[in-house]
Amino acid sequence: MGDPVIIAQRTPYVMEMEPGKYYWCRCGRSQTQPFCDGSHTGTEHSPVEVELTETKRVAWCGCKHTKKPPFCDGSHSHLDD
Repeated sequence: MGDPVIIAQRTPYVMEMEPGKYYWCRCGRSQTQPFCDGSHTGTEHSPVEVELTETKRVAWCGCKHTKKPPFCDGSHSHLDD
């Protein structure tokens, strides 16, 4: 079964982002959502590295169930309560 993914929140984190490298939290354990703080250590999860080349508005997945990591694809709409 592996280490469970924790739903950080059931909606995306919509943010204006500057160009640069970011590490999206895949496990849901980070205290600095939606970004990795190393809380995945000891689990099978690792962050997703993303490099943005221009300033843009990004919808980072908050539920951690997206099929298009690290971006929201609406999967949170289909999660069981």
